[in-house]
Amino acid sequence: MEIQNKRIPQAEFEALRQEVLAQWPTGKDVNLEEAIAYHKAMPESRSFAKKLLAAKREGRTLIQPRAGVPVVEEHIKLMKYLEEYGEADLLPSTIDSYTRQNRYEEAENGIAESIRLGRAMMNGFPAVNHGVAKCRQVIESVNVPMQVRHGTPDARLLTEITFAGGFTSYEGGGISYNLPYCKNVPMERTIRDWQYVDRLTGLYEEMGVSINREPYGPLTGTLVPPCISHAAAIIEALLAAEQGVKNITVGYGQCGNLRQDVAAIRTLEELTDEYLKKYGYNDVEVTTVLHQWMGGFPADEAKAFGVISMGSLIAALSKATKVIVKTPHEAVGIPTMEANAEGLRCTKQVVNMLSDQVLASDKVELEKEIIRQETRCIVDKCFELGNGDIAVGVCRAVEAGVLDVPFAPCRYNAGLMLPCRDNEGAIRILNPGNLPFTKDLKDFHASKIEERAKFENRKASFQMVIDDVYAIGKGRLVGRPRY
Repeated sequence: MEIQNKRIPQAEFEALRQEVLAQWPTGKDVNLEEAIAYHKAMPESRSFAKKLLAAKREGRTLIQPRAGVPVVEEHIKLMKYLEEYGEADLLPSTIDSYTRQNRYEEAENGIAESIRLGRAMMNGFPAVNHGVAKCRQVIESVNVPMQVRHGTPDARLLTEITFAGGFTSYEGGGISYNLPYCKNVPMERTIRDWQYVDRLTGLYEEMGVSINREPYGPLTGTLVPPCISHAAAIIEALLAAEQGVKNITVGYGQCGNLRQDVAAIRTLEELTDEYLKKYGYNDVEVTTVLHQWMGGFPADEAKAFGVISMGSLIAALSKATKVIVKTPHEAVGIPTMEANAEGLRCTKQVVNMLSDQVLASDKVELEKEIIRQETRCIVDKCFELGNGDIAVGVCRAVEAGVLDVPFAPCRYNAGLMLPCRDNEGAIRILNPGNLPFTKDLKDFHASKIEERAKFENRKASFQMVIDDVYAIGKGRLVGRPRY
């Protein structure tokens, strides 16, 4: 499959649309002009893009949960509860696993079983099966903007239906919804399918409706170095901008070291702006999102609130535009709506208390400079591998291990790079694999890991990686052998 970072021609896009909308019967209800009119008639309070930009101007951090259930009435009940009792500024509709794999027949059966048994038999909201009208029921039930969150390699029909249904933000991308989620889907295919998503977003923009797009920041969620997630986010932002997207939220998953996490969020916006302007996209608005800790959680709810509070602190001190909130039930499964609301209120309390505070230090500046250098090494090499075309370059970079996501299930991912923590808990790189770092950067990482090895009186090895993966669930950040 040949790809390039060029806007999809209108005639080609229209032909693709006819194929996509025919994938499931609810596609027939999508009418672009009518959908545009629906969006324009919505109150401004339901616009994700406008609320994000207002928060950025005012220096506020908005809070947003993850949540979704299969039956429309129950989903509405959940959303209203999180808005009222969770004090959520933004709301999601997390999509179920059948829809993520385009298995709509099975999703239909899951809805029926959920209704028959009176409890959720799916792990999310099957928006394609529910269709445009029922999506609008959800949108109209609350007074805050709503986002589609999922994990779908081919999200084209889901995009069509949810955009027409009134959602004003859409998560994902051809890198971030492939490497962490898929085993056998080629990068070229997901890049191409997500160009469709971005072109549709661009069409809405051209017709006067700004829809926010958000690359999925945490990737595999555990021990992902900032430069890896930054590079993926920047590349997805560039791909989206080429298709006409004007409002982009780039994300980062909390790693746990306060200085590194604050430095990561601050450099993420700076570097995304830098590359967008460098390649001629001068009218794209960039905001940021911090995802609270995506690894293992303590089973004890009181300790879980400690992890949530730490993520809230990082979001506030880094001035992230929004924060995706975890719940005290992370270790045991899908949370109750009450637990979900408790996580939100905990986060809002911390964010509000820290809204006027700023973290500044020489060590934060050092982390920022390290992240800048590492990220530029990766993104610039992707352009080089693609002979100037970032769509081509990122596919070649993944194959070569130039962009290498740790612990990714995708067989097209090199899987050579290994991260672990240094002696202060910052994410460093134990084995750089084929990352295109300078010698100075490689030496920096080796020295930081060696400091930890000497402190723990053991050799730097893969055992450190294993220990770090499980550490927070055991009440620590760094996986020390004595704990």
